[in-house]
Amino acid sequence: MSLISRRNVLRAGLAGGVAGLAGGAPAFSAAGSRPVLTHGVQSGDPSGGSAVVWSRADRPGRLWVQVSRRPDFRGARVLRGPVVTPEGDFTGKLTLRGLPAGERLHYRVRAESLERPGLFGAPVSGSLRAAPVRRGDVRFVWTGDVAGQGWGIDPAYGGMKLFESMRRRRPDFLLHSGDAVYADGPLAATVTLPDGRIWRNLVTEEKSKVAETLKEYRGQYAYNLLDPAYRAFAADVPQINQWDDHEVTNNWYPGEILDDARYTEKRVDVLARRARQAYHEWVPTPSRQGPVHRRIPYGPLLDIFVLDMRTFKDVNDGNTYADPDRGLLGREQRQWLIKGLRESRATWKVIANDLPLGLVVPDGAAQEGVAQGDPSAPKGRELEFAEVLRSAHRHGVTGIVLLTADVHYTQAVHYDPARAAIQDFTPFWEFVSGPAHAGAFGPNALDATFGPKTHFVNAPPVANTSPADGFQHFGEVEIDGETRAFTVNLRDRDGVSLWSTTLPAPQR
Repeated sequence: MSLISRRNVLRAGLAGGVAGLAGGAPAFSAAGSRPVLTHGVQSGDPSGGSAVVWSRADRPGRLWVQVSRRPDFRGARVLRGPVVTPEGDFTGKLTLRGLPAGERLHYRVRAESLERPGLFGAPVSGSLRAAPVRRGDVRFVWTGDVAGQGWGIDPAYGGMKLFESMRRRRPDFLLHSGDAVYADGPLAATVTLPDGRIWRNLVTEEKSKVAETLKEYRGQYAYNLLDPAYRAFAADVPQINQWDDHEVTNNWYPGEILDDARYTEKRVDVLARRARQAYHEWVPTPSRQGPVHRRIPYGPLLDIFVLDMRTFKDVNDGNTYADPDRGLLGREQRQWLIKGLRESRATWKVIANDLPLGLVVPDGAAQEGVAQGDPSAPKGRELEFAEVLRSAHRHGVTGIVLLTADVHYTQAVHYDPARAAIQDFTPFWEFVSGPAHAGAFGPNALDATFGPKTHFVNAPPVANTSPADGFQHFGEVEIDGETRAFTVNLRDRDGVSLWSTTLPAPQR
C-alpha cells in the first residue's frame, strides 16, 4: 500500500493514546459503537523493505495502519488496509512497503466502522525492525511447540513466560519452527503435577476438544493470544512462521484416514484444508493462499529457507524406497531449495526444517521424520536430503545451518562426512530448541547416516515434564556485522544460556 492523502479525514480518528488488550475472551460490541481490535497486533516476514501487519476486529470494518520512526507517531504514514469480514474471521493483513532498511519502526492499527465511516476504535500498537540491506549485526530467536500435551495458560505458573524471556533479548525476529498450536491437544481445566500441585488451564470452547471445524481451528490461534506474554511478544517482534503437524493433527500426511475415536471427520485432507485456512488467517504470513515454504532474504549476511515438510509429505511407512517423487519436500520444493542454496550470496543460509534431520522421530512402528534409524546407508526420505546436501557441496555452497524444534528439548548436533555412511557433503550444524510452552520430552536417538555428533543436550528426566518444572527452551542467533561470525545460544525458559558456540564465517 502506498501513502494516502486522507490525513485530514483520519487525523481525529487515529490520534490519541494507544490502547492494549485487557485480556480474556473478546466481547462483540453493540451495533453503532466503536469497533474493537480483539487480539492485538502481529507482524511478520520482514524482508526487502517490507513486512506484514496483522490484526482482527470484532465486526466487519476497515483496518488502518500508521507507521512511524517515532513512538509518538509524529509525521506517520497513514495506510489504508483491508476490509475484514466474517468470511476471514474478521482478520486482516496489510503488507507495508518501502520501509527504511534496518530501522526500528512503530506501527498502530485501528478499525473503522463500516456502518458509520469516520468512527474508529481504539488503536493497538506494535513495533518491528525492518530488514537490513547493508552488513550489520543480526539477532534472532527460534523455538516451536506451543500449548501442547495439555499444558495451556496458567497465570499462577507464569503463563507463556518464555515469550517474555525472548522479548527481553530484543531480537530482530522470531523464526517459529512449527507446532504454533496443538489443534489435536484438548485442555482439561486442571492437571495434577507429580508433587501434588495443581495446574489450572484457561480453557476456551475451541480448546476443549480436538479441532475439526474451521471455527475450532481458528480458536487454536485465538487461544495463544489470550496470554499477555505471548501477545506482547507478538506486538514487538516480527515472526517468520512455518507449520508442522499439530497445526492439523499429530504426525499427519496427505491422504491419511484417521483411526482416532476423538474425530468425527476422519479425512486428514479435509482437516488440513480447514487448518490451512485458519493458519493463513491468523498468522502474519504474506498471503492467505500462498505456500508455506519460502525464502526470506535478510540482508547480505542471512537467507532463511523456510521449509514445508507437511503439505507434500508421503505416508509414514518403512521408507525403504528410492522414488525421487516421494519424501518430505516433494520434487518441486526440493529443486526450489537446491536452486536457492546455489544462488544465495548470503554468508549464512539457514534451513528452517520443522522436522530434524538426524534425530529419529518414530510414528508407532513407522518413522515420522527424515531419519530412518538405519546407519548403514541412506534410504527413503534421507535420499531427499542427501541430494540437497550433495548438490550444495558440489557447487561450493557454504554457511549452511539447520534450525528446528519439534522434539521438545534442546540439542546441538554436528554432522561430518568423515563419520557418515555417505561422504558427499560439507560438514554443518543442526540446532534444536523447544518447546516454547508444552510438555518436555527426549532425548531422541541419533541416526548415523549423516555422521551426527551431539555437542550438547538438555532434556527432562521424565516424559511430558510441565512448563512449571522447566525444560522449556529457545535458541538465539547473533551474527556479527564485522566478523560475520554466527553465535548460537541455547537458552532456557528464563532466558539463561545453557550452552553456546560461535561458528566462524566461511571462507569465500
